[in-house]
Amino acid sequence: MTVIWHNPRCSKSRQALTLLEENVADITVRRYLDDTPTLAELQEAQAQLGVSAIEMMRPGEALFKELGLSKNDPDEVLLRAMAEHPKLIERPVVFAGGRAVIGRPPENVTDIL
Repeated sequence: MTVIWHNPRCSKSRQALTLLEENVADITVRRYLDDTPTLAELQEAQAQLGVSAIEMMRPGEALFKELGLSKNDPDEVLLRAMAEHPKLIERPVVFAGGRAVIGRPPENVTDIL
């Protein structure tokens, strides 16, 4: 099964979902702003992505600065911020076969198909 953490208001997320729909039969769409990932789910996503927490975030969001976050904060701080404020999660994130990719650019999703 393929899972996408999706924000329908984001053009990149919509493009990634379209690519998945064209290539994958079994897709679960999770609107992560409504169904916020837990800290444990974010930690698992980080492990599958193989990246630092800051690479999973949108540091350009005004909220990032409002919360006093820094790109140098420890992963645990940044993961907790994403769990409390899912708007900070870079989107979309696609999971399949125990691996994950961030769909920026959307073509990245083809790497795990």
